[in-house]
Amino acid sequence: MPNPKRKHTPHRRDCRRSANSKLDVPNSSKCPNCGAAKMPHKVCPSCGFYNGKLIIPKKVKKSAAQTQEQGASK
Repeated sequence: MPNPKRKHTPHRRDCRRSANSKLDVPNSSKCPNCGAAKMPHKVCPSCGFYNGKLIIPKKVKKSAAQTQEQGASK
């Protein structure tokens, strides 16, 4: 079985590996409502709008002061 004539340097090996390890960025579009990047033909994950309509209402976290007020009123 033939052997390689010359040893490949670590630089040559690393350049070959780095050229094949790059990830492709998926296509994205801009949300017309909030301007965040989103996948095309999908509901915007940041605002929940699709085609100008609210599809998924965004959840609002209650602050600690609001929860104490609700507990005191009961």
